[in-house]
Amino acid sequence: MILGAALFLTGLLLYVFPKLPIRLGRLPGDIVIRGKNSVFYFPLMTSLLLSLVFSILLWLFRRR
Repeated sequence: MILGAALFLTGLLLYVFPKLPIRLGRLPGDIVIRGKNSVFYFPLMTSLLLSLVFSILLWLFRRR
């Protein structure tokens, strides 16, 4: 529940303050393909970065 609350607060901060220096979802390596009437967006680097951060956090918490 604590992890869920932390994710919720992080998402809320990113939504309320879009001008923060952390631009998750717009990192170099994220794939954006713009067509005439559509946009395909795949946040590859953002996904890898978040996976790495959560893996390190879980590793640190399990170590105790």
